[in-house]
Amino acid sequence: MVDQGLTMGRTLVIGYGNIDRADDGVAYFVIDVLRRSLGRDALKEDETGLEELGGEIDSVFLQQLTPDLLDVIADYDEVVFVDAHVDGKLDALHCASVVPEEAALAFTHHITPDMLMAWFQALYHRKPSARIVSIKGCDFDFRRGLSSDTAELVEPAVRLILKEDMALRKKP
Repeated sequence: MVDQGLTMGRTLVIGYGNIDRADDGVAYFVIDVLRRSLGRDALKEDETGLEELGGEIDSVFLQQLTPDLLDVIADYDEVVFVDAHVDGKLDALHCASVVPEEAALAFTHHITPDMLMAWFQALYHRKPSARIVSIKGCDFDFRRGLSSDTAELVEPAVRLILKEDMALRKKP
């Protein structure tokens, strides 16, 4: 279990993807392991986690990012996005800062973390720390469950989220 007493601010971990498309749902499994490591129950498949926010480290799983998350993000100092990727140039487990300055502010049907944080900055005049942890997906067929290569990255992704989270939050 993680010692939340070392935290200085609040973190929201937002996993997103489609659990019916194999590895596209990897964030659901990451959120499950993360929640268990924080002493919380896993989300049921019909739950998002939005109904139980209020901790030092909160986690949610959604099918996609939407503008209504802006009000939710307003209560946090840090946001960690978790998603699958298919970019052959990235490591299988990739962590990067979200860069709102590089996102367009136009509304679209496909919202990226950069876009969401750019809108947040424009509306709230505040820039919380934001990063994305992305896990390489190998199989996006219509089925539930992860490929073995992607499943192997779930626990390391959680360790990456918590290690970086706690390293940033330790009191001097």
